Amino acid sequence: MPFTKEQFFNVFAQYNSTVWPAQIVFYLLALVALVLAVKKMKHADGIISAILAFFWVWMGAVYHLTFFTAINKPAYVFGSVFILQGLLFFASGTLRQKLSFRPQLDLYGISGGVFLLYGLVIYPVLGYFLGHVYPQAPTFGVPCPTTIFTFGLLLWTGQKFPKYLLFIPLLWSVIGFSAAFQWDVWEDIMLLVAGLGSTALIVYRDRVQQQPVSSPLTS
Repeated sequence: MPFTKEQFFNVFAQYNSTVWPAQIVFYLLALVALVLAVKKMKHADGIISAILAFFWVWMGAVYHLTFFTAINKPAYVFGSVFILQGLLFFASGTLRQKLSFRPQLDLYGISGGVFLLYGLVIYPVLGYFLGHVYPQAPTFGVPCPTTIFTFGLLLWTGQKFPKYLLFIPLLWSVIGFSAAFQWDVWEDIMLLVAGLGSTALIVYRDRVQQQPVSSPLTS
């Protein structure tokens, strides 16, 4: 890594101190997305997609390009890719309405709920007990916990959606996971679990949905 552990956590301190109280707004937006997914109000899918789009554009433009580039030049690439992911969420989910959120009490819905809870609540609590104390701690709204949250929402989708929406979050789940070993951010272990597990579940779910249901007349 082209930076030290101290520099890595100082970026979080600078980011958190500068953008405060944006972290509260992010939690409120996340709660809005969860309520809309469960209640299924009018235009809910488009609004949830817009919230996801906002998160990813924010992470790209603010966290990566504004703060992380100070110690890591490849963050210019990360930032651009995150902004692209945000635009993809907005285009596919809000404009083209290709994302439909319908959580169910099944493997996908429960797994999604676990990742959502982890990204919003367990991640910061676990981080605190591991010694990552605010402001030198990754808060919701920075890439790793927010990517876990994203996978949770995608597991709550009720129909097939463009698989290219999975590529960038999956790629980051592998890249970001390295922090668990490089800098002892052990709460990021769930990032890789969410990335690989959610992608496998979604691909399997959509493949099963593609298979025609046999009937006594055709079997």
